Amino acid sequence: MEITKQSIINAQRRIKNLIHNTPILSSESMNKISGANIFFKCENFQKIGAFKMRGALNAVMLHSTKEIKKGFVTHSSGNHAQAVALSSKIMKSKAYIVMPNNAPKIKIDAVKGYGAEITFCANNENSRKESCEKLIKKTGANFIHPYDNDSVIVGQATCSKEIYDIYPKINLDYILCPVGGGGLASGTILSTKFFSPKTKVILAEPKNASDAYRSFVEKKLIPVKDPKTIADGLMTSLSEKTFNIIVKGAEKIITVSEDEIIFAMKLIWERMKIICEPSCAVPLAAVLKTKEVFKNKNVGIILTGGNVDLKNLPF
Repeated sequence: MEITKQSIINAQRRIKNLIHNTPILSSESMNKISGANIFFKCENFQKIGAFKMRGALNAVMLHSTKEIKKGFVTHSSGNHAQAVALSSKIMKSKAYIVMPNNAPKIKIDAVKGYGAEITFCANNENSRKESCEKLIKKTGANFIHPYDNDSVIVGQATCSKEIYDIYPKINLDYILCPVGGGGLASGTILSTKFFSPKTKVILAEPKNASDAYRSFVEKKLIPVKDPKTIADGLMTSLSEKTFNIIVKGAEKIITVSEDEIIFAMKLIWERMKIICEPSCAVPLAAVLKTKEVFKNKNVGIILTGGNVDLKNLPF
């Protein structure tokens, strides 16, 4: 499907009664520290604790009644897994989730809690794909890719659209989100193009998993190799689809160190009194690293999720 302005409007209507229109918060102390006027879109308050609910639910709901009965298969280290599990439950269907055997326990427990069946695999792309193919053969269920899927990207686009719905009078100079597989990044780029074309999209990525940055700079798709970052949600490679949207639509990609991510995460906990996971803190880390770019500017930041293992905090 082609992703159009209307398809994003339709997705917003489709899912709006089944998700949260999450709050947008600001903090005087954060503005003082960063030198920018920051508007935080709190997807850590979303159902399942992350923005992934939007894309998964939209993708599930676009299937026919007959297809929904067959159930859904996906692979994910956590938030997309939970999103497909809950979306399937809402639609009275079954979810089969392939998770790497080192996925965070909090995310495994949540997926089980939504009634999904988990298959564990080795933590690499091939193992994930093979496990999914076996499940699809066995169950006849529908596959929902975490980001290489137009219906998922359109669902993620509803997040920034909610910002533009509320703040049409505030000219947002920039909007930032993290980039892993690129589903949210692609959705944010397309939503911004249609609903706030003067706003520039800047993506943020861990230095230790900077495949999107390298792909963007070299203008060719470079897969991630051996990522070692605390931001466990951002360790996947872009797909051809998300790469093409990002390379055409992002202003730039800023990479941040592990220490910068931890500092930003701690700041969000301390100053805003809200829980965020490491991946979620990456855009704020990017703003703090390059303050001169954002000085006195209106900046939207998507806080992507709050599913963090409280026994394993980095600070």
